[in-house]
Amino acid sequence: MEIGISTFVETSPDVHTGEVMSHAQRLREVVEEIVLADQVGLDVYGVGEHHRKDYAASSPAVVLAAAAAQTQRIRLTSAVTVLSSDDPVRVFQDFATLDGISNGRAEIMAGRGSFIESFPLFGYNLDDYDELFDEKLELLLKIRESEQVTWEGGHRPAIPNLGVYPRPVQNPLPVWIGSGGNQESVIRAGLLGLPLVLAIIGGRPLQFAPLVELYKRAAAKAGHDVSRLPVASHSHGFIAEDTEAAADRFFPSTQAAMNVVGRERGWGHYDRSSFDAARSPEGALYVGDPETVANKIIHLRKNVGITRFFLHTPLGTMPHDDVMRAIELLGTEVAPRVREEISRWEAAGEPRE
Repeated sequence: MEIGISTFVETSPDVHTGEVMSHAQRLREVVEEIVLADQVGLDVYGVGEHHRKDYAASSPAVVLAAAAAQTQRIRLTSAVTVLSSDDPVRVFQDFATLDGISNGRAEIMAGRGSFIESFPLFGYNLDDYDELFDEKLELLLKIRESEQVTWEGGHRPAIPNLGVYPRPVQNPLPVWIGSGGNQESVIRAGLLGLPLVLAIIGGRPLQFAPLVELYKRAAAKAGHDVSRLPVASHSHGFIAEDTEAAADRFFPSTQAAMNVVGRERGWGHYDRSSFDAARSPEGALYVGDPETVANKIIHLRKNVGITRFFLHTPLGTMPHDDVMRAIELLGTEVAPRVREEISRWEAAGEPRE
């Protein structure tokens, strides 16, 4: 069971002071957070790509490369790379470069993107949303398979038997598919034999179990070894020494962030009752003391089959010291509890709950 952190490197207004930190400050903070995550034994750190004022990381590979030179073991991934509006050649080159700097710890998490600012920014038509992703994923996978590439598609100039460099340390360079729970994307990942990441940020996490089974059936049908295909989840959360203290610290920025996106997408108002319901044992928020969060992760593993868990923290803008402490607790207290219980459970051959 792998456990790590994901972040969107937000620079939204502080909910208490109204102040907005610079993109530069938040980027430096994130590098410190990744270094700490490595030191406390976490397995993976993911940085999401966005192209708007309230997010600082438009280039996850650059952020991760800054941390790669200061870390030893932690895996470094995008979360996600908006592949539809990017050039697969440059994506591969950027992450192959990261792989070299980190000595084989880079990963790409490819997705279509739930935010669409990058499409007009780079000159793409949203009417081609699905077609762009399919075509560019095909090219990305072709590049990682072969140093010399011959390829032709409808949304990018053809590549006539040209080399793509540098080549990564890992062969192949890991490519995951990020999905919000769309059946089509889950099936696509299975048929291609690519690892799957599910964004579980609402509802009941156990509702995602059928999607994991659908993914595995698609992979098996295509002839892939399902036992070698990891499944990850990404969920919002926060850890403190005391559960109520964790909730009180995490709620203000969560409410602000959820309502900003909610107004853009027509969601209902996010209030404390919504928050408290989501942090219940069956909800999608992983907020509390180490024991509470560990038990929810174990429950997710046993009932959904997740083999990698991303705690997305912070959500919105929170004090850097609070985020650092949450990362420390995840690595030193939550992760050991989860690993020990999962190891015991699997060794005993206990059935799913």
